[in-house]
Amino acid sequence: CPTPSSLRTGNGTRICAQLYADDSPYYEQCCGGAALVVPPGSDVPYMPVGWGATVSSLVVATRCELTVWSRAGKKGKSRRFTA
Repeated sequence: CPTPSSLRTGNGTRICAQLYADDSPYYEQCCGGAALVVPPGSDVPYMPVGWGATVSSLVVATRCELTVWSRAGKKGKSRRFTA
């Protein structure tokens, strides 16, 4: 997985979080498959098509916080992730 301080796009723009579709019990094989980029200041109450119940690994950048909910529309239980 990338380090929290290294999360940037190809052109150097800062990323707040990156979510991955594939996971593994072995750390060096985590953060694989398709990736969903979360830019700073994003407020997305619904996951993009094809991402519901798909995320298995994530990395949150330093000075960022990612809050997720168990149900669509920011409903249900929430959990916060930081670097």
